[in-house]
Amino acid sequence: AATAPRIPPTRLALHHFDMNYSLQLKDLWPSVRISLLCEQKYGALLNNFSLVDHVTQELELLNATDFVSEALKKAQRSQRGAAAEEAGRGESTSQEGSGEGRTVMQAEAKAQAEMSPPLSASISSNIKCYTFPRGDITRFRPARPDTLGLLDYYLMDAASLLPVLALNVQPGDFVLDLCAAPGGKTLALLQTGGCGHLAANDVSISRTKRLYQILNSYVPKEIRETVSVTSCDGRDWEQLEGGTFHKVLVDVPCTTDRHAVMEQDNNIFHKRRTKERQMLPMLQLQLLMAGILATKPGGEVVYSTCSLSPLQNEHVIE
Repeated sequence: AATAPRIPPTRLALHHFDMNYSLQLKDLWPSVRISLLCEQKYGALLNNFSLVDHVTQELELLNATDFVSEALKKAQRSQRGAAAEEAGRGESTSQEGSGEGRTVMQAEAKAQAEMSPPLSASISSNIKCYTFPRGDITRFRPARPDTLGLLDYYLMDAASLLPVLALNVQPGDFVLDLCAAPGGKTLALLQTGGCGHLAANDVSISRTKRLYQILNSYVPKEIRETVSVTSCDGRDWEQLEGGTFHKVLVDVPCTTDRHAVMEQDNNIFHKRRTKERQMLPMLQLQLLMAGILATKPGGEVVYSTCSLSPLQNEHVIE
């Protein structure tokens, strides 16, 4: 009997995305589709525990820039522009009023601007990640060890830093990375210099071994001693350490869209993993609930995925 041709999981993934994301993103989907199918560009997360001064100079000579500081400067310019525009509107509306009235309104505008928290307070200036400009496909050289044996930077998708920046770690915070492996975000959390204690957990023992390797390659022993690594089911975390952490990162397992359309190995769209893929939103919700329950009153939780799917993002949160 003839057997049906086996369809690669990458093709199944792309067909699935074409059917769903084209409806969600509409005219944006063709360009997003091209991005997913292009070779991945990496960012170089500088290792603050290494001797990195010469590395910064080397990367800047290659025309790479620190996207974190550049984004902060751009946001601050936008914030100042918005404040100036608001002050201008306030002044124009008070032209017909008394001089005293204008003075009061200007004073109120100034006080409001001073009360607005600076953006630098919510973006860690300690994190530095260099990227090449759009259209520049230059590749970073492999990381090199310094005289202490610590590697100088970690290559990762620069977008993976956004959840870490959003978590806004402050000095002395107890932080939980609930789904930590393979370890890029854990390493980025340590680069903030703010973790009083960091718990890094992942249900996969094999992936946790990779996490240990990254910590040993990038982090000195005295800092590693502030990190506890576990291999527990994150859904059960409340039973272990409920209400303990100031900040919790819940970077959940997902369809990992780029991987799904580019790699055959470990692809969630493989036929034998259909049930697992369908159950992802439930797993994600359970992990998010566990992360919330692990947080102290008044603490903060950041939920993130590597997927464009509303079912795995907005619907889980809602």
